[in-house]
Amino acid sequence: MNLLEFTVPPLPHYIASGHAVFAPGGRHMSRRHIRVFDLLFVQKGCLYVGEEERRYEVSSGCALILRPDCFHYGTEGCRERTEYYWLHFQATGSWSVADKPSERCSEPEGVQADDPYDVRPFSIALPQFVKLAQPGKAGELLQQIGQLNPSAHLPLSRLKQQALFQELVHQLAASLESSRTSPGRECAEQAAAYLRSRYREDITVRELGEKLNFHPVYIARCMQREYGCTPMEYLLRYRIEQAKLLLMQTDWTIARIAEEVGFNQAPYFSSCFSRLEGLSPRRFRQRFHQGTE
Repeated sequence: MNLLEFTVPPLPHYIASGHAVFAPGGRHMSRRHIRVFDLLFVQKGCLYVGEEERRYEVSSGCALILRPDCFHYGTEGCRERTEYYWLHFQATGSWSVADKPSERCSEPEGVQADDPYDVRPFSIALPQFVKLAQPGKAGELLQQIGQLNPSAHLPLSRLKQQALFQELVHQLAASLESSRTSPGRECAEQAAAYLRSRYREDITVRELGEKLNFHPVYIARCMQREYGCTPMEYLLRYRIEQAKLLLMQTDWTIARIAEEVGFNQAPYFSSCFSRLEGLSPRRFRQRFHQGTE
């Protein structure tokens, strides 16, 4: 599977869109280096499109993203009446083509930026060709984007179009996730979600296993593979991340913050914080609130 990976911010942004109908025999135009991404979403029928040496049959409910730096052409005429949406978008940030998503973790694991206020870039992987998980929703979004075209000279309408486009991007990314979800990945994600929702409480691996109905050893194996850590390590890191926010945003004592994020003893909290962050909670706070505590 060809994937398009976009480094954000900045987010890819919407440029223009429309709806088209081909009678039998109609064929996608040939174009070279059009400098924008061209998203095709077929509602009825099938488009036969080539990009360089690759050929695609884009049938109902499928989407294809044509790259801005390639030669595109119709490989044959439509065999039946075909209705589709087209949408042009651009990415001013970096992008690349990959065979599989990069393993950059979206959770706050391990390596942390020196300044918590820094923008931390991440990647969005979109399938170049995919059968959408929710084609009806994608069609609605494209219709709403198109309905705003007559008023696109108004800033609020353009802003609404960009918001709808980002939801469409989410639909494409979610379709990729649904196509590659495995039992192990699902187990790890369920465990991570449970730990995040209960991080203030005392949680044991036995309790986690009972709640998810998986053996604790299996959960640990899945989380190690997907997140690079055990469930308890994941929980510890998440607690420390929440503590950093409280250290920056409140004037609470270290003991209170320790209690708020699930630690029974302040000295143990300080020890864990120093081990993961390389400095004490007090020193961390002083970097942002000089003179407090």
